[in-house]
Parts: sequence; C-alpha cells; structure tokens
Amino acid sequence: MLSWTIGDVRVACIQESESDIPAGYLIPGLTPERVAQIEWLDPRFLGESGQLHIAIQALVIQTPGRLIVVDTCLGNDKYGREIPGWNGLQTPFLEDFAAAGFDRESVDTVFCTHLHSDHVGWNTMKSGDAWIPTFPNARYLLGRQEYAYWDKERETGRGSTPAVFADSVQPLLAAGLIDLIDLPHRVSEDITLVPTPGHTPGHASVEIRSRGQAAMITGDFIHHPCQMAVPDLAEIADTDPGLAGETRRRVLADCADKPILVIGTHFSRPVAGHVRTNGEAFRFEV
Repeated sequence: MLSWTIGDVRVACIQESESDIPAGYLIPGLTPERVAQIEWLDPRFLGESGQLHIAIQALVIQTPGRLIVVDTCLGNDKYGREIPGWNGLQTPFLEDFAAAGFDRESVDTVFCTHLHSDHVGWNTMKSGDAWIPTFPNARYLLGRQEYAYWDKERETGRGSTPAVFADSVQPLLAAGLIDLIDLPHRVSEDITLVPTPGHTPGHASVEIRSRGQAAMITGDFIHHPCQMAVPDLAEIADTDPGLAGETRRRVLADCADKPILVIGTHFSRPVAGHVRTNGEAFRFEV
C-alpha cells in the first residue's frame, strides 16, 4: 500500500486493478511513436509494448478527525457496464481495505469525483439480492451538477448509466445517505473539493492543504502522466473535449513548479509526483 503525508493528513492508495491500454484508444490522436518521444516519461507508467499502464484505485484520506474515501472503483458483482472486463468482478478490494488498517464502518465521508462506473462501484455491495451501502455510516457527497447531468442521461436509457444508477447510486438515495453539493465545497479545514470540469460536466478534484503543505487528488481531469506532454488532446470519455483540455492545462499550470504533490487517480505506481514546466507543456517528476 502506498501512502503520503501532507501535514496532518495521510493519503493511502487502495488499488482494485491495473491494466495496459493502447495510447490511441485512451487518447485518440496519441500514437505510440509520440509516446516514445516523451523522454521524461517514467517507464513504470508504461506496459511492455509501450501501452499506457492504468490503475483503478481508491484514495483514503485520514485527518485527525475524519476518514474519507475518494472514488470507489468498479465494485464486485456489477453488470451492465459498457466495457466487458468491468462486469462481474470478484476482487479482494474490501479485504485489501481492511488489511491497510481501515474499517469501512468508520468511514464518515465518501466523495465521487464524478459518476463514471469506475468511480462509484464500491458505493454499494451485494447482500443477498439487495445492494447495501459499503460504508454504512458515511455521507456520500455528489456534485449537484454532476448528479443532474447523469440523472438526465439515465432517463435516456443509453449506455451503462441506468445500470450504474440502479446498483451504485439509487440504493444510497433510498437510504438517505447522499448529499448533493455545490462546488467548491469545504469538507474540512484541510480538504476542499474544487471544480475541474470537462471530462464530465460536474467533475471535481480534491485539494489538501495542511501545515503549509499541499496535494491534489486528480480524479479524471487527467488519466495518465503522458497527458502532461499533450494536455490539449482529449481522452476518449471527455464529455466536453475543449473544456477538458482547458482544465488540464489550467490545473497543471497551477501546480507546476510548486511543492504540490499530485496524486493521480488512475496513475500506476508510484502514483504521485510533481508537475514541472516543460517548454509549452509539462512533465511529471517522481
């Protein structure tokens, strides 16, 4: 388990899975040749054939008085997902969560940066024929704009959204555990949820500031460090590619050349590092 300390705050990474994805599939227009030209790219972020190494993982934030889970991966026993390999999973995520020293019943807050299926799956778990909250004593924070967008998409019946809502969102609504929030939103003295739109309309990232130290949990405004070299290229699932590119460039510029630890939600190990200016783009230093 990887973890980092930011002042009085500890962030731990609980990985559910990892895989290699062709660069051009995840980021249309990004060729293997272009990836190979990114001379600063740490080889740990690449597969054996130059594919992009991508992780699905949750970030657990501990403050002196809070236990917060950011994004809940894909979950077990879920179906109706558009990517075949995301259906019917049986991973040891909960066992790994406990082995890392965390009690799911002690989690007081769950925050989903957005409502794609790989960020909400462990919101719930299967109990018999029912979906029950995985973190039963937590308040689940969802961005109001994000929720409204996907609730409307759910009504169209397209894609995986109806299934995602049915098993990972609506059970929480029925249990009265969801708080719809406006951004930016202060979770605690150290934790603020900030808007980073474009990948989805209400996408948010997590800023951590404690005792003069700072970090950011990205969510999906960026998926892989190579995007720092090509921040304007859209990722395949960006709902607003232009805005997503503007957000990537803006946030990376805000973090560049500062002691801000950037923790990539989908970055493979070592997951975290610092952004540096690199000509007209950026590089990732670990």
